[in-house]
Amino acid sequence: MDLLRHLGHFVAVARELHFGRAAECLGMAQPPLSQSIQRLERELGVELFDRSRRQVRLTTAGQLLLGEADELLAAERRLRNLIRQVRDGRLGVLRAGVPPETPAVTLRTLLDRLTARAPGLDVDLHELTSAEQVRMLGEGRLDVGLLHHPVDGTGLRLGPAVEVPLGVLLPRVSPLAREREVSLAGLAGLDLVTAPRATAPGWHDHLLRVCGEHGFTPGRVRPARNPEFLFGLLLAGGGVAVEPETLARREPRLTWRPLAGVRLVKRTSAAWPDRSAHPAAPMFAQLAAEVLAVTEAPGPAPLASAARPWPVLFEAGQGEELPR
Repeated sequence: MDLLRHLGHFVAVARELHFGRAAECLGMAQPPLSQSIQRLERELGVELFDRSRRQVRLTTAGQLLLGEADELLAAERRLRNLIRQVRDGRLGVLRAGVPPETPAVTLRTLLDRLTARAPGLDVDLHELTSAEQVRMLGEGRLDVGLLHHPVDGTGLRLGPAVEVPLGVLLPRVSPLAREREVSLAGLAGLDLVTAPRATAPGWHDHLLRVCGEHGFTPGRVRPARNPEFLFGLLLAGGGVAVEPETLARREPRLTWRPLAGVRLVKRTSAAWPDRSAHPAAPMFAQLAAEVLAVTEAPGPAPLASAARPWPVLFEAGQGEELPR
């Protein structure tokens, strides 16, 4: 017996005290409505309406049931709404990973957009390298991640990708800073400062291959996991980095020059498991692409909005395990 459906019919009749009008309100014929009420009465073992007169009236049992039925039906509506929000990815917890070098303005804008789109969604945000994210997505300990390509997409769905042009990041005092463009071959003999291979193996190998194909074999490849350390190595002299222009905005003693003769881009997109995917993962992917397209684009730095503080948990992701 569909008790809630029959209770809904009962409440409609109890409000109208007229089977015909109640049937109209429910968009159904009167005979099925009368049969539904009779079945409910048989199930409960009481009469809910006094039909002895021409006017329909509630019995004592009917009056008591009406208050309870209202609460039960309201609870059902709340429950359905709750589950619908979970199903649509607007409620619950989303475990998301972002690269350690993600700028603060990018994080702020992305989190503001997520809050505006899904106010009830709790974003559990973690600072993780691409390699860590791929591993944790495969283990089911992360719902969505923001990865640098190329990556092994086996078992993953990939969201819209954003391509950011790369150039040479170097000290302002370097002779190369006088050039409007810098060729990779012109960097011969210098060290290359870049993220360790373990953080994003696909990207690391791709970068070195392109450098080698265009005449730049670094004297040394010097690993730097975070921007501040990278800046320090560059300012110490003897090294350059191949990075987006936006990174130069963080350190006034460094400058950025476009690459001559080659187009090199860093391609980034969100990824999530193709099985048992979190319903909010595609939304995160789309918003992340929209935000990256603006905040990572060349030109003046965008202003962050003045929305409320970030409702997230930040954790250092390097080598750390998230709770299972």
